[in-house]
Amino acid sequence: MSEVEKAKSFAALHVKGSPVILYNIWDAGTAGAVAASGAKALATGSWSIAAAHGFGDGENIPLPFLAEIARLIASSVDLPLSVDFEGGYAVASDDVAANVSKIIDAGAVGINFEDQAVGGTGLHPIALQAERIRAIRAMADRRGMPLFINARTDIFLQEADTAKHAGVMDEALDRAKAFEAAGASGFFAPGLVDPDLIGGLCEKVALPVNIMVRPTTPDNATMAKLGVSRISYGPGPYRAMIEWLKAEAAAVYR
Repeated sequence: MSEVEKAKSFAALHVKGSPVILYNIWDAGTAGAVAASGAKALATGSWSIAAAHGFGDGENIPLPFLAEIARLIASSVDLPLSVDFEGGYAVASDDVAANVSKIIDAGAVGINFEDQAVGGTGLHPIALQAERIRAIRAMADRRGMPLFINARTDIFLQEADTAKHAGVMDEALDRAKAFEAAGASGFFAPGLVDPDLIGGLCEKVALPVNIMVRPTTPDNATMAKLGVSRISYGPGPYRAMIEWLKAEAAAVYR
C-alpha cells in the first residue's frame, strides 16, 4: 500500500462500537511482533520509546532520533503507523507543522498530538491548540496526505482524582469541538476511566474517541459498547515487558 492508502485504511479502522485496538510498540522488533499477532495498525507510545532508548518522557528523545525510529518501524512492517508526537517539539504553529512533516517523511500516517504544555504546566489555551492543529492539517493537505491527527487532551491525566473528572468534562467537550473544527481526525482522552463519562464523551463528540487502557478502565468489550472507536495501551506493554525481562534475568542470576 502507498502511504496515502495506509492513511485512508487507518482512518477507516476507527469505527464507533468496533474500535481499532493499538497495542503500543517502541521499535521495529516490537512492531514485527505485534503485527505478527494480528494487529491491523501500529502505534508508538512516547513514554515507551523514550524509556527503551534511555530517555525520559516529555520530548527528551531527540526529534531526529525519533524520526529514525519511526522510519525503521515503517520500513519493517507494511501496516499503517501512528506516532505519538507529544506536543510537536515546538509551540509555534509553523514550527509544529514543520516537525510533523518530518514524521510523515519517516512513514507515519497518523500522530497523537497533545494539548499539555510539554516541559511547562497546564494545558495550552484552546485557541492556541486549535491553531496548532490547523497548521498541521494545512501542511498535510499541501502534501496530499490525509494524516490522522489524534488530538489528545491531557485534562483528565492532569486531574489525578478521577472522582473530579465529571467537573472537567465541559472543558473537554469544548476542546473536542474546537479541535474538530481545526481539522483533527480523532479525540484522545487518556486518564478517563469512568464508564458513564466515557459513554457520555462518545455520545457528545463527533470525532472518533480514543481511550487508553488503565487498571481501572472498563474491559475492551465494554468500551466498544460505550461507543469507543480506538483503544490504546500506552506504556502498559513496555512496562509489562520490562517486568517479565527482570524476572527472567533474576532467575538466571539467582
